[in-house]
Amino acid sequence: MPGVDHLLTIAEYAELDAPETGYTELLEGRILMSPSPRPGHNIALFELTAQLKPQLPPGLQVVPDIDIDLELVPPGSPGHARRPDLVVVDRSAVERVDREGGLLRASDVRLVVEIVSPGSERTDTVDKRNEYADAGIAHYWIVDITAPVSLVACHLAGEFGYQDGGETTGRFTTQDPFPATVRLDELR
Repeated sequence: MPGVDHLLTIAEYAELDAPETGYTELLEGRILMSPSPRPGHNIALFELTAQLKPQLPPGLQVVPDIDIDLELVPPGSPGHARRPDLVVVDRSAVERVDREGGLLRASDVRLVVEIVSPGSERTDTVDKRNEYADAGIAHYWIVDITAPVSLVACHLAGEFGYQDGGETTGRFTTQDPFPATVRLDELR
């Protein structure tokens, strides 16, 4: 990005103006630019958000396409921020960001979801999987909208990072991190 000549902290990243197209993430203080998603990706994101919202317990909020401070380094150090497709957080975290500015934090996140796009498969299934586990995010869902639509639900398993129960198609039902059912075939 023009005018950026050093590794950025989370606070500096939060103050940047967003580019007109695509989106950015922050990896070890460096800005990573990604293209805007394709329509099918956004349709799946909208449908997933619509399905989850009425199932959330009071006090939780679903937030699509938002920067998250992974809290992997101390404040003032070159930061790590990812922009997941969807997160579920405590409503109080959204209120804090609205009131104080800054970013949502990994410690606020109950669930993080990535929808695999062309060119993001390795990033979503390897890089982000490791980063979200390192950040202590307890639940990570990886949704692949290639037919048949599938979901891999990962949960933290102590020092081993994420463990998953395999790929689910059709209907996904869970009790953690909250009771929910996702009709995967409707995400296309």
